[in-house]
Amino acid sequence: MWKKILKIITLRDVFLKARFFWFFGAITTIFVASFPFPILFAIGKASLIFGLTLVIVDLFLLFNRGVHIQCERLLPRQLSLGDQNTIKLNIHNQYGLGLGISLIDELPIEFQNRNFEIKDFLKANEQKTFKYKLRPTVRGEYTFFNINLFIHSILGLVERKIQYKLQKKILVYPSILQMNHFSLMAVAKISTMQGVKKIRKLGASYEFAQIRNYVKGDDYKSINWKATSRKNSLMVNQYEDERSQQIYCVIDKGRSMQMPFNGLSLLDYAINTSLVISSVSLQKHDKAGLMTFSDKIGSTIKADESAKQLNLIIETLYKEQARNFEANYELLYTATKQFIKRRSLIFLYTNFESYSAMVRVLPLLRRINVSHLLVVVFFENTEIVDYSYREAISTEDIYNKTIASKFVEEKHRIVQKLRQYGIQVILTRPEKLSVNSINKYLEMKARGMI
Repeated sequence: MWKKILKIITLRDVFLKARFFWFFGAITTIFVASFPFPILFAIGKASLIFGLTLVIVDLFLLFNRGVHIQCERLLPRQLSLGDQNTIKLNIHNQYGLGLGISLIDELPIEFQNRNFEIKDFLKANEQKTFKYKLRPTVRGEYTFFNINLFIHSILGLVERKIQYKLQKKILVYPSILQMNHFSLMAVAKISTMQGVKKIRKLGASYEFAQIRNYVKGDDYKSINWKATSRKNSLMVNQYEDERSQQIYCVIDKGRSMQMPFNGLSLLDYAINTSLVISSVSLQKHDKAGLMTFSDKIGSTIKADESAKQLNLIIETLYKEQARNFEANYELLYTATKQFIKRRSLIFLYTNFESYSAMVRVLPLLRRINVSHLLVVVFFENTEIVDYSYREAISTEDIYNKTIASKFVEEKHRIVQKLRQYGIQVILTRPEKLSVNSINKYLEMKARGMI
């Protein structure tokens, strides 16, 4: 029997716990101190034999052939950039005794997490699912490595290591979770909570579709009183929006878009929002397109409403990388003139850090706005904005707060100047980019501007 046990036990899988050292330290002290006294020596000898017996029993409980624990890692099809992605670990103790566990998942090196550990106790034949969240901040391929499981019995003197070879690669795409979330909100026209707003329809470019039951949030002016009297419940007229309008997301990949915020660059925020806008516009039966640029034109996707269009946009955005050059707006104007033939709604995601930088490209933006409906989307410097609202205590704080206020004011001057020439503008904090962009799209859609 002992030969079979020794074959199962390998030294690299045996770990002595702190309780073992305390236990044997006490026994050894008693044994050594009892040498001069025959009676105490017998007690110390018995204690030592008892301690060795407990260790052998503990080894047998952990390394016998009946110990069998299943472990698997459940990953989503892909991870979403900048979101909290849920990872699941399923553990099933098929052994007849309860075991304490310490679970260490070897996470991708991109997360730089060296302290990941889950501790718990599994009863006999018990199955548990452990969940944890990961937030990737870089697009690309991530590799999950092995899972290391350390188990110990109730005695807790010895620990056994079991390693599961579960290496797997997974891709981090632009935020799929954010796309699904905002697409659902936009379609449901949620207006009673912070997020996507419902905009009142203007104009007469909407065709009658059907009569349906009134739901909370519908415009009272659309109530059909004749149908209401017949049904004895509120009925409203439903109108159909204009369809097949072209919606382009144009992303600046230049140096100014590399500024970080909450672990992501401004380019990553623009990429996530472009995916959201494309998804919402396709659900609204519009045509979604894409263009990226910096010192040269990057990826271009013709506006279309086919079933494969969203997957094409996702794969294209996944590969986009920032470039250490200034954006060439002359090249952008030429490209839009040649590539986008029909009047379209263009969301231009860029960043102006100074009023003079905007003025240099203003003539080109005005030309683009003549042929299309242009929405310039740029970002607030959140640190400067927050600093401008702080209470000034010292003289230095007063000077710094004054400078910060001037930077904030300059951003608002940019907004006023662009609106002066009929250009639509969104000045937003990075974390509110998606909500503000969707609201702008729905607003212009409702007002018949495109």
